[in-house]
Amino acid sequence: MSTYTATISWTRPAGAPFKDMKFSRAHEWRFDGGTVVPASAAPKVVPPPMSRADAVDPEEGFIASLSSCHMLFFLFFAARGGFVVDRYEDEAVGELGKNAKGVMAMTKVTLRPKIAWAEKVPTAEELDALHHKAHEGCYIANSVLSEIVIEPR
Repeated sequence: MSTYTATISWTRPAGAPFKDMKFSRAHEWRFDGGTVVPASAAPKVVPPPMSRADAVDPEEGFIASLSSCHMLFFLFFAARGGFVVDRYEDEAVGELGKNAKGVMAMTKVTLRPKIAWAEKVPTAEELDALHHKAHEGCYIANSVLSEIVIEPR
């Protein structure tokens, strides 16, 4: 079993109000390799200035995590299948709504990968199989209840 860590840190500025619910939601994500990512509540949920539009929000992080995991497995299976990928770009979209229990959740994530191939281009069936294998292998996809749709562009 492997473990992974992230440190999430928020500090209330000295003397800043808190009980009025107008506190800043800006915080940091720190990862074991030294990367620090500015994070915040989503501006769609908590309006600025209590949020930071230029920071990553948990919803975006969730979508990016699914997309990145799928891509890494896709690249692995493409290489193993004899294909050469020059570029992989995904404009992933997440839909926040009420789930079957009636609570807010990321109910659907659509991955929309656009892939540039260097040599042999896979057939539609081969491409479908590569995405299926990537989805089945993705640790993050295997960890969530959200519907995940793959729409190659």
